[in-house]
Amino acid sequence: MKIDIWSDIACPWCYIGLTRFERALAEFPHRDEVKVTVHSFQLDPSLPDSYPGTEAEYLSGRKGISVPEVEAMFEHVAAAAASEGLTMRFDTLAVANSRRAHRVLHAAVAADPSGATQRRLEDSLFRAHFTDGESIADPDVLVRLATTAGMNAAEAAAAVDDETRDAEVAADITRAAQLGISGVPFFVLDERYGISGAQPREVFDQALTRVWDELHPRIEPLKVPGLEGFSGGPACGPDGC
Repeated sequence: MKIDIWSDIACPWCYIGLTRFERALAEFPHRDEVKVTVHSFQLDPSLPDSYPGTEAEYLSGRKGISVPEVEAMFEHVAAAAASEGLTMRFDTLAVANSRRAHRVLHAAVAADPSGATQRRLEDSLFRAHFTDGESIADPDVLVRLATTAGMNAAEAAAAVDDETRDAEVAADITRAAQLGISGVPFFVLDERYGISGAQPREVFDQALTRVWDELHPRIEPLKVPGLEGFSGGPACGPDGC
């Protein structure tokens, strides 16, 4: 089964949503036969690499609402994160453009096609951004996190401003637009079913089971009226007839 996920490192609900999804996948009986691909998305491509103000000030200006309203929103998001064991500190968050981080994430897939290195790096980037107050546009931070996740330091450094990796990021964003995806996280199962947002764990449990069953239908015995107790006719098998 194939699952495609669009997300942005600068998106708190992506951190929460991917955490819920991965916990559901970890308990899914057929998890080893599920191929997960994470794609890039940017909530605000116009952000500079380093924004001088706070996250509350940035969102207040972008959304046209007051700082207290933004801070109330932060409380709601932080509470949802805490329910998943995640810590979000919006007061120390370094507002930065996520483009460089996405380039390095693409390089991680090139280095490890299984996606395991990319996922470790993505989790580290989320933690660095939302918990540790580090800049996800800082090349030194990106290289350090990438090498800790298992990448070669030289490859990670080269990816930070690499045009080829940037084209891959752009292709992901273009594909999202073609699919009508305007917000993240967004999950696409078997290229047919979409799940928008950081849904409860139970939604992912049910979606995984439903799509798997559709892809792997089981043959049910035919029930004929009047023959409910009939177990089947004579047949031959490997052990004889």
